Amino acid sequence: INPFLMKDMDVAVDRLNDAMGRKERIMVYGDYDVDGCTSVALVYKFLQQFYSNIEYYIPDRYEEGYGVSRKGIDYAHQSGVKLVIILDCGIKAIEEIGYAKSLGIDFIICDHHVPDEEMPPAVAILNPKRPDDHYPFKHLSGCGVGFKFMQAFAKNNGIPFSRLIPMLDLCAVSIAADLVQVEEENRILAFHGLKQLNQNPSLGLKAIIDICGLAGKEISMSDIV
Repeated sequence: INPFLMKDMDVAVDRLNDAMGRKERIMVYGDYDVDGCTSVALVYKFLQQFYSNIEYYIPDRYEEGYGVSRKGIDYAHQSGVKLVIILDCGIKAIEEIGYAKSLGIDFIICDHHVPDEEMPPAVAILNPKRPDDHYPFKHLSGCGVGFKFMQAFAKNNGIPFSRLIPMLDLCAVSIAADLVQVEEENRILAFHGLKQLNQNPSLGLKAIIDICGLAGKEISMSDIV
């Protein structure tokens, strides 16, 4: 599905292009669960091929808890970060993103949780569950939303889709682990992601496959779960 059908996608891509053009420091921030970690890995890994002034941040489950933390924002501010791409959370972080804005840090939210009536003051909010969003498939994982953002960025910058295919193993893992519906676009992402996972998984996933004793086996969605 064309990623630009998602509301705010053009704004998100423009802001990312501007950040790269101005050589701003970018932080890829995500939740600490499987969906969040695969989202961060996908976006960071993809952008790192084209841009070096970038880092990632996963909040500590026990010290910081779920979502955007003040500690994370303060760390971003100290590191000179000007743009945060937040994945699999952020849709309810109204106060925290307002605080970041006061420090001159912009946020692009990539989330798939149901938003409240009031939304955070982010530059762009990518979420197919927004009531004003016309994206035809509503059940992407957080990593799926991150993938659509990278697909739009690639499309806008003339980067061939083939460069995104190695990232699909991470999408399949997020779809299985987050227990989102395996239908429509998720089914396509999961199908091609499993293919990638079985034929040429990323180094981190290969290590997990080996540790789990799944090497040499055709890995299925239930193996991931």
